[in-house]
Amino acid sequence: MKNKAIQSSKRKFLRNGLIGTTGICFGLQSSVFGKDFQKWFSTDIRNDKLWKWSKEGMYYEQTPRGVTCLMCPNECTIKEGEVGDCRNRENHNGKLYSIAYGNPCAVHIDPIEKKPLYHFLPASMAYSIATAGCNLACLNCQNWTISQKSPRETRNYDLMPEKLIQEVIDNNCKSIAYTYSEPVTFFEYTYDSSKLARLKDVKNVIVSAGYINEKPLRELAKYIDAANIDLKSFKDSIYLKLNGGKLQPVLNTLKILKEEGVWLEITNLVVPSWTDDLDMIKEMCKWLKDNGFEDNPLHFSRFHPQYKLTQLPATPVSTLNKARDIAMAEGLRYVYIGNVPGSGAENTYCPNCKKMIIERRGYKILSNNIANNKCRFCGTQIAGVWK
Repeated sequence: MKNKAIQSSKRKFLRNGLIGTTGICFGLQSSVFGKDFQKWFSTDIRNDKLWKWSKEGMYYEQTPRGVTCLMCPNECTIKEGEVGDCRNRENHNGKLYSIAYGNPCAVHIDPIEKKPLYHFLPASMAYSIATAGCNLACLNCQNWTISQKSPRETRNYDLMPEKLIQEVIDNNCKSIAYTYSEPVTFFEYTYDSSKLARLKDVKNVIVSAGYINEKPLRELAKYIDAANIDLKSFKDSIYLKLNGGKLQPVLNTLKILKEEGVWLEITNLVVPSWTDDLDMIKEMCKWLKDNGFEDNPLHFSRFHPQYKLTQLPATPVSTLNKARDIAMAEGLRYVYIGNVPGSGAENTYCPNCKKMIIERRGYKILSNNIANNKCRFCGTQIAGVWK
């Protein structure tokens, strides 16, 4: 009876959700769970060299210098007992293991609009999970308390794929969102869970920086229904200094996801003095149009000072409006502004008759005038996955 009570309490909590505007609040998580928090979190084997939540990696090769991970463009060569740049791929006895398998440190139920995905199952709920770790090192990361940690340093749920899918179904969620940190780095967990979810008619969503090699991406894309990819800037030097990565692999990811038939939306965080150059934004939008992404929503997101960029101001709304104007002038049909509730730029407008067809306020849908994938007013096909 006690275990049933714990499960009932947990499910009630998840059903109510912790729907915040940004980031993850660990203090709130702990206070809500109370005594059950320690039982729900798994912290009993932190000192084991090969963790309970370890699974052999899918993409690596053995070399005289260690194992080389082939998951992402970093291609870390990892010595015995060490981890890669993402902090959750470990060399144990000459084999590469993910230590982020079935042990998410964050579990929430979110509106799909929070991802943000505006053209994918609107007003539905996504069961959202993340493990610790990331293969980038963004100075502006909003979830740095988990992305820049190893799973050995966070308090983790025991939530193996089979149990995860059952929780999603029990909580009436339409999709699983692999989000918050970086699903590329907990690839095996995402991959196995996505395969099981597909069998149960649960949709799979990744929210990612798109920093992944082609072979694993194409394999994962077989089971992913939608993605929001952060296109962090359109200049290699900025990617290196701001994010610790490169631009071209992300552009490759966008093309591959489109080729594989994954519904795709793109986010560009406009960071003052870093990514707010309007000429660069125009170049980015032109590339998107020239490469066939005119029907894929582009979200310009407002930066707020955090992590290692607290000295910067928030992005002026005027800059975001200019960026949106540039994108639409370049021929992108669905351009949004995020983190500015009430701006009007969070609504969807028909590219033909220009009437508002979805009205949003924050993450709420106030009205929806899309019927059978078409504008209710003029019959124009509206790109997206609507049901």
